[in-house]
Amino acid sequence: MFRFESLEIWQLAIEYANKLYKIAKKFPKEELFALSDQLRRAAVSISNNIAEGSGGTSKDFANYLNMAIKSTLETVNILYFAKEQEFIKEKQRKELYNEAEKLIRKTQAFKKALNF
Repeated sequence: MFRFESLEIWQLAIEYANKLYKIAKKFPKEELFALSDQLRRAAVSISNNIAEGSGGTSKDFANYLNMAIKSTLETVNILYFAKEQEFIKEKQRKELYNEAEKLIRKTQAFKKALNF
C-alpha cells in the first residue's frame, strides 16, 4: 500500500471527484470540452496532488497540499458558474460546497501536522 492510500484526505478527495465526474457527465454536450472537462481535471487534480506530494519531503508535501487546496477552490468556482448556467441546482451546489469546505479544512489540518 502506498502512503497516500491510507490518508483520509486522499479518500475524501477521491469521493469528491467521483461526485463531480457524475455531475460533469450531465452538463450539455457543447460543454464536453469546456466546463465539463475543466471540472473533471480540477477534481482529479486534488487527489493527484495529495498522492504525488506523499512521495516527497514534508516541505514538498506541504506544497502539493497547497495545490490540492487550490484545485478544490477551483471546483467550487466552477460549480458556482455551473449553477448560474442552470447546469446544476443550488441545493446540489451547496452540498458540494460543504464537502469542499470539509476537504479543505482537513487538508489544512493535515498540513499543519506536517509543521508547515
